[in-house]
Amino acid sequence: MPALQAASPQLAVDYVATASPASLLQDNVLAVLGFGNDAPKLDDPRYLRVPLQPHGDACFEVWRSNAPVSHGRDGEIAWATDGQLMFGVIEVDEGADGADHASGIRDAAEHAYARLTRFVHDSSTPHLLRIWNYLDAITQGDGDAERYRQFCLGRARGLGNLDASMLPAATAIGRCDDARVLQIYWLAARTPGTPVENPRQISAYRYPRAYGPQPPSFARAMLPPTQHDMPLLLSGTASVVGHASQHADALMAQLDETFANFDSLIAAARQRQPALPPAFGPGTRLKVYVRDRDDLPLVAESLRQRFGGRVPYLLVHAAICRRELCVEIDGVHGVA
Repeated sequence: MPALQAASPQLAVDYVATASPASLLQDNVLAVLGFGNDAPKLDDPRYLRVPLQPHGDACFEVWRSNAPVSHGRDGEIAWATDGQLMFGVIEVDEGADGADHASGIRDAAEHAYARLTRFVHDSSTPHLLRIWNYLDAITQGDGDAERYRQFCLGRARGLGNLDASMLPAATAIGRCDDARVLQIYWLAARTPGTPVENPRQISAYRYPRAYGPQPPSFARAMLPPTQHDMPLLLSGTASVVGHASQHADALMAQLDETFANFDSLIAAARQRQPALPPAFGPGTRLKVYVRDRDDLPLVAESLRQRFGGRVPYLLVHAAICRRELCVEIDGVHGVA
């Protein structure tokens, strides 16, 4: 993989409405994400079709760098890099025949994470900043056989002996298309970021045994290497205080609790980076995952009332990793 070199890493994330992703794939673009069944197909390693159905007008998520981007494929992995940042993708078919979905997702996660960890480690951008994980039927199964718990086991095995205090920010969300394919994409950097934890929440990697044999392996957020040129990377955040879900199945109360968590998380990040805006605004981009399809317009109206037009967001139908949770939100937050 060529080691292109930019002066310092920069990343801008935008949501762009256009008919085709081809026009967006300019020389300085690391990634373009299209969402849902109607997203066009395009053979470019920087383009990814995400299997989550959008609500409202479809748009593309675009990651722009400040330098020319090289891209290619290495076996199962598609990659793009400017020498300072890397976008990567791996998709693994669980190979399940319906008999043992738990072992299928566990083995797929272990394989994917072992492969991506080796690839990132051997690259010029060896530090994982942010990972997204999309898997089908995320809450299927009871007790430790639940697919999300088995995914967490496989992820941890694939990551190996990674220091928990340096875990990347992450999201794990359920796709709703019955496709037993684990899709993972990530952002890595030449220089490590700084993980941020939320004072209102127990670190996910310290969750008690009640949540499964392996706690989730992620940080609540990641301050990037160049904090003035890249946004704060926000992990998937929901209505969880301490380690416990709040307001079971109460959509609007969960939304309020989720934004209270973001307020706390941003305040914690601003202790290290005071230039971050104290509240969501024009420099924020949010991806909002909603469990029940009928709730999508309700969430859209709630976001309109909360933000007006100040905060661009993408609203998608997706399953959340706890059955009682109605909504989860991730994104980026920085100076406009």
